[in-house]
Amino acid sequence: MKPKGKPVKWSPEIAYVVGLITTDGNLSPDGTHLEITSNDFQLLETAKNCLGIKNRITPKFSGSTGWKSSYRIQFGNVIFYKWLLDIGLMPNKSKRIKSLKIPDKYFFHFLRGHLDGDGNILKYQDRVFPNSQRLYLRFSCASVIHLKWLQKSIKRLAKINGRIKKDAIYVLVYAKRESLKLLPKIYINKDIPCLIRKYESVKEFLMPR
Repeated sequence: MKPKGKPVKWSPEIAYVVGLITTDGNLSPDGTHLEITSNDFQLLETAKNCLGIKNRITPKFSGSTGWKSSYRIQFGNVIFYKWLLDIGLMPNKSKRIKSLKIPDKYFFHFLRGHLDGDGNILKYQDRVFPNSQRLYLRFSCASVIHLKWLQKSIKRLAKINGRIKKDAIYVLVYAKRESLKLLPKIYINKDIPCLIRKYESVKEFLMPR
């Protein structure tokens, strides 16, 4: 992304960071500064590398526990901030975010960032059929409009449906059959930016069968 004075150009790294900012990021109302928060230090190191910045990763206090239970990286870049506004992000986005302008070429890099942010991978052995393993990919958001856009985009590009359900927030869920089609598009190789522990949890499904 450097230097700061040049326009932002799409790349796999920038698309991945946009996914992280969409889920775990915050745009300050000052029009300049951004923050990404995570419980995973490695994820923020990866974000730094993608952005080409050297800002420190610092502990962040939890408002509910009072403990330094997560980490954050803060940085300022007016051009990047305005570019994020142009593609559909905004301050206080949690319940207001809708569709984003993500080029098809970079969509699954964006989706991997989305998964590494507020998404999760659920994997366990079936209780009724012990030799059968359950697998779910889940994308979470407080805005159902955003998840409907995400679902529609995935259906268009990966030909799978998923379903949206309401828990504490809205969740877009893909069961095993559809997850097995989606995972190779998200993890195209082992060298892409990602949260390593999530990649490790599903790499067995990426092997040729």
